[in-house]
Amino acid sequence: MAFCPLDYRYGSQEFKQIWSELGRHQRQLEVERALIWAHKEMGKVTESDYEIVAKIANPEIVTKERVSEIEAETRHDIMALTKAMAEAAGDAGWCIHLGATSNDIVDTAVALQLRDSIKLLRSMLCHLIAVTADLAERERDTVMLGRTHGQAAVPITFGLKVAVWLDEMRRQLVRLDEATPRIAVGKFLGAVGTGAAQGENARELQRLILTHLGLGVPLATTQVVGRDRYVEYISWLSNVACTCEKILQEVRNLQRSEIAEAGEGFDVKKQVGSSTMAHKKNPIKSENASGLARIVRSFIIPTYENSLLWHERDLANSSSERFTLSHASTLCEDVMKKTADVLTNLWVDSQRMLENISNQKGLVMAEKVMIELVSHGIGRDEAHEIMRAASFEAIANAEELIDVCSRTPAISAAFSAEELESMFDPANHIGVSGEIVDEAVSLARTAINP
Repeated sequence: MAFCPLDYRYGSQEFKQIWSELGRHQRQLEVERALIWAHKEMGKVTESDYEIVAKIANPEIVTKERVSEIEAETRHDIMALTKAMAEAAGDAGWCIHLGATSNDIVDTAVALQLRDSIKLLRSMLCHLIAVTADLAERERDTVMLGRTHGQAAVPITFGLKVAVWLDEMRRQLVRLDEATPRIAVGKFLGAVGTGAAQGENARELQRLILTHLGLGVPLATTQVVGRDRYVEYISWLSNVACTCEKILQEVRNLQRSEIAEAGEGFDVKKQVGSSTMAHKKNPIKSENASGLARIVRSFIIPTYENSLLWHERDLANSSSERFTLSHASTLCEDVMKKTADVLTNLWVDSQRMLENISNQKGLVMAEKVMIELVSHGIGRDEAHEIMRAASFEAIANAEELIDVCSRTPAISAAFSAEELESMFDPANHIGVSGEIVDEAVSLARTAINP
């Protein structure tokens, strides 16, 4: 019976394979094989013994089931692994786990899981960036109401709103590429990090193993890889989850019935929004992914606490990390995928956007008129007070601001009726929005297609 929601509801099969019990087992076998390969390269193990170990370092030969049987007796997972390997290797079993401590295998196998996860995460992030770039370009000049403090502010373009998301995603890609060499790092210097059990060429042995596996080589470790690396990884996942939730929160707000400017696609032929309210079209995917993003961020605290190990190492982190690394990785990718799906199928109602601006009765153009007054020789503070008074008069009387302005002496003396009309066109107060969108799209596409 499936128990964890990851088993039956969330996450891709690729991620589940990486972080599954079998995925862990496969990578630990790969690390044990790489250890013997390095010993062979340094002349401590014969080619024939290495070939035997390489052949049996296979989950179909040294099965997870057999390892579990032995672990039930030894109550030690890596000792069970090495016993099962030695059992299968026969006379060549003498060299298995030679000079290693358990955590050399565990942390290096985790580094392989992190390396493989980062590849999938990067691929999904690039897909999300591509989708967002297309949306920003499509809606480059779509004028809408900008909002601050939940209140109407001044006009913006939907393209600029999306460009802000896009450039943040690009920064997330830069962060991941910069952090990957620090995150995907193993270790192989024994019980307390001295390399004593590996002999005088311990550092060369470590370098051979880790580079052979495609991992980074640390300078100094204890019995474990420094958990600051995991903190950086989980922090990146949390940061990306924040980016996605920020986007999805905006989609949910724009889809509110009283705003209705943009929202999730909805299959009107089959999809159901409510079991009782037949008219509902709920932003269910955005809500779903927002909830998962919060779970991703929740793993930050235990990840920091897992850095606080006693002396050269204790085991308080181990059980926790089986949850933090696997769940945060899998769910972050799921959040990114759902965000990409939402943006791919996003509907945008440009007419409704203009209607919502119009419903503000011109108030959102007060800044434009104030700036034009300054350009006509009126001091900035005086111009601000003129427009403040005019705005509050328009609000009090439920009038259009342009009508109040047209009978305000300081304004009517400065501008003709045609000039004033032009000032109240929201498309004339979007500044350099288009330029910003163009550059954001160009930089993003270059980042994912260098």
